Amino acid sequence: MTAVLFGSISTIADTSEMQRHAFNDAFAEHGLDWSWDQDEYRRMLTSNGGRDRIAAYAEDRGESVDADAVHATKSRLFQQALAGTDLEPRSGVVRTVREAREGNHQVALVTTTSPENVEALLTAVSAHLDRDSFDLVLDRETVDGEGKPDPAAYTQALERLGAGSSDAVAVEDNAGGVSAAVAAGIVCAAFPNQNTADHQFPGASSVLDHLDLHALRGLTQS
Repeated sequence: MTAVLFGSISTIADTSEMQRHAFNDAFAEHGLDWSWDQDEYRRMLTSNGGRDRIAAYAEDRGESVDADAVHATKSRLFQQALAGTDLEPRSGVVRTVREAREGNHQVALVTTTSPENVEALLTAVSAHLDRDSFDLVLDRETVDGEGKPDPAAYTQALERLGAGSSDAVAVEDNAGGVSAAVAAGIVCAAFPNQNTADHQFPGASSVLDHLDLHALRGLTQS
């Protein structure tokens, strides 16, 4: 194994509930009488893209909504919620990153969320990890192509790292991310967050509730 590729900010720290609350606060700010409870939000996370979820929800309700504007408000509120927060990374993440770097494995964050969300997350976990903990950080602005489940983010990450797909392991918390990694020829471990824990992850080689470098290495040798 030459590279460990974290596929979303919630594989680093579980921000899923923070994001759901930010959606609901954005709806209120835009005068919408919407409120996504946890069960409903969990069902929505079977697909990727917050803006698209807003648009689809409006269409299902027969309402006309500026999905881009609502999503921009949600992103602002989410980033504000992260600001000044000392967020604890998920189980095993800090040790896995440290041991991977010590073992000369490359570590990357390969996401298609906004650079502002990435920066807010890295600031929130800065007592534990920072940008220098990663050899590469990709976001929506630095990926040339479609968002996940399109494999563009992963193929570009491999190119920039100079790594082969058979020697990398991806860590993803949602089914679309797993599909993107597998489509790029990368073995993928599902690492569900609080709101994807009951999801299915077709194509994942393993489903983990704690991250461990030895277990990740084993996936490339099986």
